[in-house]
Amino acid sequence: MYLSARHSEIVQMAKDNGRVLVDDLASHFGVTPQTIRKDLNDLCDQRLLSRIHGGALFPSGIENMEYEARRKIASDEKEAIGKAAARLIPDNASLFINIGTTTEAVSKALLDHVGLMVITNNINVANRMRVYPGIEVVIAGGVVRGSDGGVVGEAAVDFIKQFKVDYAVIGASAIDHDGALLDFDFREVKVAQAIIANARHVILVSDATKFERTAPVRIGHLSQVDTFITDHCDIATVRRICEETEVQLIETSR
Repeated sequence: MYLSARHSEIVQMAKDNGRVLVDDLASHFGVTPQTIRKDLNDLCDQRLLSRIHGGALFPSGIENMEYEARRKIASDEKEAIGKAAARLIPDNASLFINIGTTTEAVSKALLDHVGLMVITNNINVANRMRVYPGIEVVIAGGVVRGSDGGVVGEAAVDFIKQFKVDYAVIGASAIDHDGALLDFDFREVKVAQAIIANARHVILVSDATKFERTAPVRIGHLSQVDTFITDHCDIATVRRICEETEVQLIETSR
């Protein structure tokens, strides 16, 4: 497959950063936004990128992104979502924090809390929070994924089922417009389902790019959570589900 030099560089930038934005690319290459939109459409037609509003993602389909690339996607939005979630969780609470780069943003925002008991299957969360004396960290056992430090498998599921906590902070790799919460790894999904079942208040944290993605394994449904925090939600069906099932929708950019 032949790619021009600009197209090749755009694909590499998307691979390195998880996504590319029209305005940034236009500035980088010194061309018009219209030219970049055509470039992105051509690359999406070749299935090298996946189009989103204002830019494109790499990759799409059933392959998950490399951890560092995922962490860079919508990093400012994730930080704001993390802070909003942390404001809902009081001192002296018990909580689950699941795998994901947005849930990690929540863990970072919780570092000024005291008296927390945090049960997690995310090594990155445990490593960040363990040094704070006001936070007790309990980590699940199981199979550690080398790609992102997530602990998955039946041992992790059995471990989670020992607890009944005040809050759960969960993420999703994709959110379907019918409200389905989706992921890529069935082993991770089983842990997430156990977390949802054993928390009194479930907080879903997810930036708006997750509405543009797909994944093959069902975690559950939006109606199963108590609070959904995102940067913005322009999907009418998702907003209707939140209203009809009394899910609190918090949009950090509005």
